Amino acid sequence: MLWEALKNRQMEGYKFRRQHPNFRDISDFYCNGLHLAIELDGGVHDGIEPQEHDL
Repeated sequence: MLWEALKNRQMEGYKFRRQHPNFRDISDFYCNGLHLAIELDGGVHDGIEPQEHDL
């Protein structure tokens, strides 16, 4: 649902990308014009090991 709102420059004309590499991780969404990374936590982040990695 979020991607439907972000794609095709619908948010104030800013371009967002999905699954964008950032440093050691991959952000769910990224806007270079705003230097904004959005990470949505899902089931893949459950458990001790993924939470320690996220820190």
